[in-house]
Parts: sequence; C-alpha cells; structure tokens
Amino acid sequence: MPAPATFRSPSLTASAMLAPAMLLIVFYLILPSLTLLRYSFDAYDPILLLKGTFTLENYASFFKQPYYQDVLLTTVLISVGCTVGSLVLGVPAAYSLARTRSRFKSLYMIITIFPLFMGNVVRSEGWIAAFGTRGFVNVILMDAGLIDHPVKLMYTTFAVVVGTLSVVLPIMILILQGVFESVDYSLVDAARNLGAGYFAAARGVLLPMVLPGMTVGSVFVFILCMNAYATPFLLGGPGFRMMAPVLYRQIATNSDWPMGSSIAFILMAVTILATAISIRLLAQKKRS
Repeated sequence: MPAPATFRSPSLTASAMLAPAMLLIVFYLILPSLTLLRYSFDAYDPILLLKGTFTLENYASFFKQPYYQDVLLTTVLISVGCTVGSLVLGVPAAYSLARTRSRFKSLYMIITIFPLFMGNVVRSEGWIAAFGTRGFVNVILMDAGLIDHPVKLMYTTFAVVVGTLSVVLPIMILILQGVFESVDYSLVDAARNLGAGYFAAARGVLLPMVLPGMTVGSVFVFILCMNAYATPFLLGGPGFRMMAPVLYRQIATNSDWPMGSSIAFILMAVTILATAISIRLLAQKKRS
C-alpha cells in the first residue's frame, strides 16, 4: 500500500530552519540594541544611573563638545587611512597569491592567514614589544646609527595605525585573492594583444572587474577599523581618542549608560552612512 502523500511547503520548511537563528538574533542583538537605544535618550543620574526621562541632550552634547568631535574625526581618519593602506598593500599581495603557480602557494596562504589565529590582544602585545623604548625597532635604529636615543613609538597615532593595519590587512588580502581568482584573464590578454600596454589593460579591463570586490573589502575593513577597541586601547593608551575606547570608558568607568549608548548609535550611524555612500558610488561607477 503506497504511503500517503504529504504536503511540505518550501516556505514553511525554510521558515522552520531560519527560526532558531532569527530567535537568537532577536534576543541577543535586536532587543539589547533597542534597550541601548532607549538608554541613549535617557539622562544620567549619579545614584540611579538612569533618570527615566526622554531627552536628546546626549546626542546634542556629543556634537557640541570639541572633545567628542575630535574623537569622531580621529576615528574616521584612522579608519580611512587603514582602509587605504590595506588596499595599497593588499592588492599586489592578493594578485600575486591568485596568479602564482609556485608549489609554495599553500605556504604563502598559511603565512597570510596565520595572524588571524591570534587575537587582537596577542598581536597588540607583540607590537608593544616592538615599539617599546627597548623594543627591537628602536634597537635596530640605534645600532644602525640612525638615531641617538630611543624614539617614542608607543601610545602614538603611528602605533595605533600600524597595529590596526596588521589586524585588517590579512582580511583584505583574503577577500581580494578570491576576487582576483575569479577574473577572466583572457580579456586582459586580449587587450594586450590588441596593443594595450600593461597598465592600460589593468586600468581599462582588470580594474572594472575587481572594483566591486575591492569595494566590499574596503567597506568590511572600514567597519572593523571604526569599531576597533583592543588595538587603540593597548597601543594608543587608555586616553587615546577613538570611539570604541571612549564608549567603553563612558559605560564601564563612568557608568554613564545614556552617553555611552548615544556614542554607540552615533558610531553605528556613521559606519552605515559611509557604507551606503561607498555602495552608491560603486553603483554610479557601474552605470557610467
């Protein structure tokens, strides 16, 4: 006797499979975010922490105070600088990895992704050992006679940029490597055969094919840099002016949840705005 036919709706099956993940997102991301959003419109009380009011004073205070303006500007500039730096260093590295036929390609890949197996704190500790007064950078420079006394490298913007760049560069390389491996290089060869020079073929044929991937990698790296905490805190010092460390100090040290929450949402808004602008510019480039 044949088994009775059963009706299974693809939409119901998909909903059932998505339900656990959606519940986790709702309870561990959306609800806490909504709570912080409500806190950002509250007022700080030294005793009660929250006054239970509704005000825009936290957001107004952020944009009125030069300190917070400097924090936001520093964060954006460092994030843009690290993004550009990861592109400049990552494009040739990713292209070489994608095009190489060397038997050591697997070794090169392992070297590239090895830093990702270490946390940001561990990598920052390594830079502390390098940039310290008696770190090997100062030792090498002094032994070479380039400097007479140790140069202050720790707790500077330079240290933060280098440390942050070391965190995001492997990620950019991995993203771009996949992009370069998906390119149809016969089109580049055809342009070369028709008389185009190497740089003309790269600019006119290769660049349009890899530009979307470069944009995705840049947006991803920019988001990571904007939200960086451990590296700026350890290499720039507790008082270094970037959004994530300042946010942490407001909540963990000052217990000012309203101001800290407003900083969090301003950081998120700036990041989303920059991402939207990048996507729109890419869309305009494609249309043109």
